[in-house]
Amino acid sequence: MDHISDILGGARTGRETEIRGWAYRSRASAKTAFIVLRDSTGIVQCVASRDNFTEEKFKQISSITLESSLSIRGTVFQDSRAPTGYEIKISDFTIYQRNENFPISRDLGEEFLLDIRHLWVRSQEFTAMLKIRSTVFSAFSEFFHNEGFYEVHTPMMVSTATEGGSTLFKVPFFGEEVSLSQSAQFYLETLIFSLEKVYTVGPSFRAEKSRTWRHLTEYWHAEAEAAWLDNNGMMDVEERLIEHIVKRVLSERQNELGTIKRDISKLENIKAPFERIRYSEIIRNSEKYGISLKYGDDIGMDEEREITKRFDKPIFVTHYPSELKTFYHRPDPENPSEILCHDLLAPEGYGEIIGGGERIWEMDVLLNRMKAYNLNPEEYYWYLDLRKYGSVPHSGFGLGMDRVVMWICGLKSIRDAIPYPRTIRRIKP
Repeated sequence: MDHISDILGGARTGRETEIRGWAYRSRASAKTAFIVLRDSTGIVQCVASRDNFTEEKFKQISSITLESSLSIRGTVFQDSRAPTGYEIKISDFTIYQRNENFPISRDLGEEFLLDIRHLWVRSQEFTAMLKIRSTVFSAFSEFFHNEGFYEVHTPMMVSTATEGGSTLFKVPFFGEEVSLSQSAQFYLETLIFSLEKVYTVGPSFRAEKSRTWRHLTEYWHAEAEAAWLDNNGMMDVEERLIEHIVKRVLSERQNELGTIKRDISKLENIKAPFERIRYSEIIRNSEKYGISLKYGDDIGMDEEREITKRFDKPIFVTHYPSELKTFYHRPDPENPSEILCHDLLAPEGYGEIIGGGERIWEMDVLLNRMKAYNLNPEEYYWYLDLRKYGSVPHSGFGLGMDRVVMWICGLKSIRDAIPYPRTIRRIKP
């Protein structure tokens, strides 16, 4: 049994082949039936001639319906008129399941397509996105393996809120109540004391009532922590990571990028180093970016969009005011009102894809920050223990994998960057 990609590579030309898949398109006349068959590797046109089949068999193949499943045997020919340049002259076929009425057609509403996402994932555009997404995940792990990081795994049910906030999903746990994890960061920090450099990829959950084009309530979160690394050192790692991921996608997914009509010239420019701009400089030049901000304002989604429209590569925004970042970020010893942190903003208006920085490693500084945030140290006893026993300078980051896929694919919404999006209004299918 061959795959369609074997045929499109030219190796089967003039030879007999057998393939299996689903009817992507079909049309027929009195004497000839044309079926474009798809599998996970591509599409190819298959042709059945009335002269080669009984009346009943020809009726079966000429009336094949969209997304019916079948296998086809025949001889491969090169034909420039065919959709992908090759054609199979059918000698025999087997139909596994014939559809009566596949529910997807042209010009259907977005909500309807979300309701039947389990069928919409078969489309050529969605299949292309899924292949690019797979490469993004693979490239992420490959990069950190090559950098000497260890992959680790952390709990999804937690008793301590990483962010110290209220946007938590609460779940019952044998008579108690726990939360779904917002981040693996605290657990990763514990593991740097044995492995020094660690990373993980897994789902995170935010109960934020956001209805934007780049927010999900369940999303795939890639995170890393490293001992002995400062804020600048972590940014060095991240820009090499992004360059590696984009390079892998360009190398392996040219066909898929073409299917989704992505302008690859926008990606070919993504090479380290990336510009690093302090928050104060963004505020000072806010009018140049088409926004209006004063010092102490957060740089939100709309502001990030306007800023990144003016860059053709990702940019780091660093040194945010201390009140804008969570308690574990380390204040700059030279200016404690600012934090040794960074956000990485993707170009073309996509905005933040990474948030990271140095973690507080001095006990007194951490306790002061927790007090300022009205946090109870007893609830974070094990996190404080890390500052008692062999504490070291360290840094880390969290990367939204779905946002990276959305940017690389040039998609309009994050809901199109994941097979089954979970948002404030959607929990099915």
